[in-house]
Amino acid sequence: MLTWEEMASRHSLEPVFVRWQTERSLAALGRADLVFVHNPEHHGNGLDRATLHWRVREAFTVLEEFAHAGRIGGYGVATWTRLTSEAFTVPELLALARQAAGSAEHHCTGLQMPVSLIIDDLIRQALDGGGPLVQAKDAGLITFGSAPLHGGELLEAMTPELVHFIRPGLSAAAAALLAAGSCPGLDVVLTSASTREHWDDVAKALTAPLTAEELRRVTDELAAE
Repeated sequence: MLTWEEMASRHSLEPVFVRWQTERSLAALGRADLVFVHNPEHHGNGLDRATLHWRVREAFTVLEEFAHAGRIGGYGVATWTRLTSEAFTVPELLALARQAAGSAEHHCTGLQMPVSLIIDDLIRQALDGGGPLVQAKDAGLITFGSAPLHGGELLEAMTPELVHFIRPGLSAAAAALLAAGSCPGLDVVLTSASTREHWDDVAKALTAPLTAEELRRVTDELAAE
């Protein structure tokens, strides 16, 4: 049973809601390779960590059922802030997945979080060999970086001098995406393009990622400003 608050926010981790939403998606897709539990922190407003973890485990239990039936390939968590605000950690999410599966053979396979030059904490941590991205990668998860342009806001901060500093000759969008895509431990950068030319521009830039040393110089330059 959903609460009025959950219905108003259109977000819930209740098993019945997770099952219903997954069934709706599968009715359209047939099968899904990966299903994300999206922004579980929205459900966690006002909840203590233990209760939030219990809710996440309940959602994972439903998705384990779909995975065992062969209807989804796996599941994961897409979060905006909770891996940096410590509502949960990567090891805790994996422990919840093992509990949901009832064994070490769980189907939690992906983790999505924002990675950009605006939210660059994850980049800095990864360059130092730590943080959620490195933990997820070491655990064998597929890592996804969302909002690499921060909803387009980053483009306003991409001055010609900064673009040239990242790599001469790139567009502002390509330079920003190159920085995000060069983050250690990141497998996939989630982005879109309005034209084929924009897509080709970014794809060409990402064929030669920045080295860790080059990326660190970029983050250090931004920190100094």
